[in-house]
Amino acid sequence: MVQKYYGETLQSSADLKTDACCTAVAPPKTIKEALKKVPAEVMDKYYGCGSPLPFGIEGLTVLDLGSGSGRDCYVAAQLVGEKGKVIGIDMTDEQLAVSRKYVDSFCAETMEYKESNMEFIKGFIELLPEYLEPESVDMIISNCVVNLSPRKDQVLSGAYTVLKEGGEFYFSDVYCDRRLSDEIRNHEVLVGECLGGALYTEDFRRICQSVGFSDPRILAVNELKVQDPELMAILGNAKFYSITYRLFKHKSMEDKCEDFGQVAIYKGTMSEHPDFYDLDDHHRFITNKPMLVCGNTANMVGGTWLAPHFKVLGDTSTHYGLFDCNPIAAAVSSGGDSAPSVGGACC
Repeated sequence: MVQKYYGETLQSSADLKTDACCTAVAPPKTIKEALKKVPAEVMDKYYGCGSPLPFGIEGLTVLDLGSGSGRDCYVAAQLVGEKGKVIGIDMTDEQLAVSRKYVDSFCAETMEYKESNMEFIKGFIELLPEYLEPESVDMIISNCVVNLSPRKDQVLSGAYTVLKEGGEFYFSDVYCDRRLSDEIRNHEVLVGECLGGALYTEDFRRICQSVGFSDPRILAVNELKVQDPELMAILGNAKFYSITYRLFKHKSMEDKCEDFGQVAIYKGTMSEHPDFYDLDDHHRFITNKPMLVCGNTANMVGGTWLAPHFKVLGDTSTHYGLFDCNPIAAAVSSGGDSAPSVGGACC
């Protein structure tokens, strides 16, 4: 059903019936400039819902789940540079044909790389360990695709397996404030529009923690509006959100925020973030300003791919109990309503 919708039904983003598969906020300046270099046909068949493209990833190996026409891969190929690598995986032949069409000319002519740093694999995002070696990827991104999978637990489990220790799954997707009925989950248009497969936020948290992502963090939340009267009648009072999550793979992560008296300092070394760095929706690190953090946050900034940009003071030899980290609901852009409680241990 998904292959048919994205391979045949949709010819461009203009054919979408809702805004669920449309990016809600304008991308940062660096991304805007990178997008100018992406081939027009690749842009035209883009169906993302967020902006899951972190900065500071030079030299890393990045995997894009459900890469589609390849828009985010073409941008990531610029961010990782010639020494990095970008892998896109998708199951739809029509989309893969577009993404592969411009690889050589883009890398050789547009970017002037000596060798291509981008490749696209046909496959299923539920079966990542069949295509990639364990602990072979630094960063996984995905843009409004995981909701399309009927086995989201396998997607997350596979992602955890192929990520290196200290790697991250950084992605945007659609979620709901409740569990959806069978009618909605099997409705061809609603599934294709990324609403029918939306996970209840608390079920998502439970899956994350069961596969090893102990402390899922939210970076951004935007409420999605459905305007189509027929679809609104089917959905009823269900509310949908585009959420950008950060899932770190770190062996010492816990399911609660514990206090060890640790302090983290952002060095200001990412060119796109000279004055501050937002780890999530409630941790803004001001450049060179010490910040008291819980053990999980210390691991995220000091024991992952982010480590070169941070300095962490203290260790876990002395425990002071639970960290004082009160629940904070991310503000939804429309009307000031609050998003559902969808975070991990420290949000």
